[in-house]
Amino acid sequence: MTDPPPPYDGPPPPQDGAPPPPGGYEPPAPQPAPQPAPQPAQQPAQQPAQQPWAGYGQPGYAPYGVHPGTGIPYSDKSKIIAGLLQILLPLGIGRFYIGDSKTGGWQLAVTLLTCGVGSLWPFIDGIIILVSDSKDAQGRMLRS
Repeated sequence: MTDPPPPYDGPPPPQDGAPPPPGGYEPPAPQPAPQPAPQPAQQPAQQPAQQPWAGYGQPGYAPYGVHPGTGIPYSDKSKIIAGLLQILLPLGIGRFYIGDSKTGGWQLAVTLLTCGVGSLWPFIDGIIILVSDSKDAQGRMLRS
């Protein structure tokens, strides 16, 4: 069997607010705070890749700019070309140009089946394309 430790012969510890006794009572050294367990390595969030044209004030998803009022990106198709194709070739060609082949096909069929009388529809449609904020087949606004 082992012997019990000898009794403490030093000065008593200080009470609350009392100065330490002469002879130098030293409080126990503070123990370091436990460290959190190491976390598995996390990869930083990836930034979207910059397109070569993404600079000079243009966002990468809208190479032709965005409409200042709505923020919708502009199309790569021109409003003037689409409108003039509808007016000068009233067969629905302007609708085919902007990617709206369903409407362009109907305009072509109506014009051919009515022996040209139905060309009034593409003609008026061309004027509407020129004077309004028309959109292409992807929903982007046509450039002016």
